[in-house]
Amino acid sequence: MEGWTPRTWTALAALSGLLSVAFGAFAAHGVDSWKAVEWLKTGAQYQMIHALAVFGAFALHRAGAKGMGLVTALFFVGTLVFSGSLYAMALGAPRILGAITPIGGLSFMAAWALMAWRGFSMPNQA
Repeated sequence: MEGWTPRTWTALAALSGLLSVAFGAFAAHGVDSWKAVEWLKTGAQYQMIHALAVFGAFALHRAGAKGMGLVTALFFVGTLVFSGSLYAMALGAPRILGAITPIGGLSFMAAWALMAWRGFSMPNQA
């Protein structure tokens, strides 16, 4: 995380947002299976939320907030695993891949919990 530049994280978060829109559009216009549509819509929704969360967490990291580098990475890994596994299944990968989807969800929850903990630990400043 420390070696990744602001340009890298900004580009990755922006590409993540772009892909969430693309997969959402694919769900709306390019898929017939209702299950695939649901997987794509769910993946796209979580990906967009967490693309924005990556921007915010990384901005806090750059501002010196402790723990936000790890939060940024957890959001990004969660997106890759959670949304990525749903997209893969929607595109025909074996359903057993769904077994890793909750790992991405746990990564999201860990990031949000760490962000809350660090938020409550921050000193109050006027």
